[in-house]
Amino acid sequence: MEHLSKDTFMEKIFNYVENKEWKFLGDKPAIIDFYADWCGPCKMVAPVLEELSKEYDGKVDIYKIDTEKEQELAGAFGISSIPSILFIPMDGQPQMALGALPKQSFKDAIRDVLKVSLEEN
Repeated sequence: MEHLSKDTFMEKIFNYVENKEWKFLGDKPAIIDFYADWCGPCKMVAPVLEELSKEYDGKVDIYKIDTEKEQELAGAFGISSIPSILFIPMDGQPQMALGALPKQSFKDAIRDVLKVSLEEN
């Protein structure tokens, strides 16, 4: 799992300074966890995302953004509560989920929103 700064976000995910319309720059679907170190529910999500990053290695990129350090990024996405999880499919609009999701909810979103399954096609 990689922590994103504003610069790496604009390089790997979306350059929101130059583009008003969503244009995903990644080469595989992604999940972004907007969190803060002091946030209890965020601490519950972290190990789930660690497991998912191993299970979906090579299929889904999982990133973290510290809303305390990257306040401009959090503001650009209207993050007002954390954890906020952004699911980014290769095609179409990203979808935001709020709160500490259980692992199965992440897997459902990876399947339904990101269109990624662990089974080989």
